[in-house]
Amino acid sequence: MLAAVALTGALLIVWKPVDRWLNPALFAAATPDAPPAPLDAARATLRQAYGPASAFTLRPPRESGDTLWAYVDGAFHGLAYLDPSTARLLGQRGEHEGAANWMFELHSALLLGEAGRGVMAVLAATYFFLLATGAVLWWPRQWRQALAVQLRGGLTRALFDLHKAGGALLGLFIAVSIASGVWMAWKPLSAWVTVMAGHTPLTPPRVPAPAGKDASLDAMAAQARRLFPDARIGYIGVPPAADQPVRLRLKLPADPHPNGLTSLYFHPGSGELLAVHRFDRLQAGARHTSWIYPLHIGELGGPWHKAANAALGFALAGLGISGLWLWWRRRRRLR
Repeated sequence: MLAAVALTGALLIVWKPVDRWLNPALFAAATPDAPPAPLDAARATLRQAYGPASAFTLRPPRESGDTLWAYVDGAFHGLAYLDPSTARLLGQRGEHEGAANWMFELHSALLLGEAGRGVMAVLAATYFFLLATGAVLWWPRQWRQALAVQLRGGLTRALFDLHKAGGALLGLFIAVSIASGVWMAWKPLSAWVTVMAGHTPLTPPRVPAPAGKDASLDAMAAQARRLFPDARIGYIGVPPAADQPVRLRLKLPADPHPNGLTSLYFHPGSGELLAVHRFDRLQAGARHTSWIYPLHIGELGGPWHKAANAALGFALAGLGISGLWLWWRRRRRLR
């Protein structure tokens, strides 16, 4: 299971640009230099396509030529892709459709939904046990031979040496990836850190007087830019009910999280700003996520960090496969 999680994590890093190349109709804007359409027009398109009872989370384009994405939660669950200049619906992909979604579900929860996230925590503990016992078994009597690999002694001997040397060299780096992945997958960890720090979790504000009329999303975005001129809008959460606030997530320059963890909450009817939760003033668990998430996905150090993360994923998959092979060969010899 650890090998499957590691392999799919590495493949996700490689697959994302491939997915964009294979599906230009979803990811490439037809007129990248055209001015963007109003956010209100995108909301109208989505409501017409998926109904007023659906919740939407808009992801504005982050680079020139990107489409506008919308996470839809209603009768349809998945991603809708809109042309950013016309707000026209280009296509959709259900949450269980496509190779990327399948790999992500296997990587994050072993295709078991919420139950799989608890299993991931058990797998992490298993890995740390394997790392500790592997280090004890590897610990050399003569350090000159600590990382020696004999390639002429046959396949089993070569795999044995590669397994030992690879685990010794990369074990701690792989442990960082596993620990950060469990932090994001298993929510109780973040909650425990918040409680141990003596912090009270921040919650979205209540809408004092619900109203049926929709406030302008563009006006909310303009107010957010006035308050934080250097910030980028990461997501805009549009609830289906008038008693829930509209949430704008901003990425401030000092925030390492690629999507931003600063939240602005607006009244859905009047457009009044109800609360501002800055990323550097969140509870302890949420603040740590601003670093742990980009560390896990390889965004913290740019392309080289992504390449290193992919290499660690393939390395852990290789350790799992070679360990299984060596175990099977040993049992065969004993029989």
